[in-house]
Amino acid sequence: MILGDIFLFLGPLVAGLVSSYVTYHFTIKTKRSEAMLRFKEEKYANLLVLLKSFIGKTASSDLKRKFFDEQYRSWLYCSDDVVKAINYMVKLVIDSKGTKPDTEKGREAIGNIVKAMRKDLLGKTNLSYNDFIYTDVRD
Repeated sequence: MILGDIFLFLGPLVAGLVSSYVTYHFTIKTKRSEAMLRFKEEKYANLLVLLKSFIGKTASSDLKRKFFDEQYRSWLYCSDDVVKAINYMVKLVIDSKGTKPDTEKGREAIGNIVKAMRKDLLGKTNLSYNDFIYTDVRD
């Protein structure tokens, strides 16, 4: 009878402790995931804005330097697909050796970077590189 009373007392206590730990664990994991998502959104937004340094009238060597600085940092937080998409665009720039790269390949490269970022942030996307359209602002 005493053993039964002990189990009656300890059973709910152990269940409560386990339940509290599981709740705590998943809460911390969720908060960490949310913080990483916000961090990536901010960093991807920076990269996206700096991508204009390769397009149209907004192209400039100063913006390109800023892009490459951010690109180096991106190795710490970008998904593999984003890194590969950026590397492909950088390869196009290097291969063009100072001349203007093929417009369609450049458009595809930049669109694929944006697509990879969306996929990383949203989990999936139905957009293709053609759906990303850059509008060049003229004075």
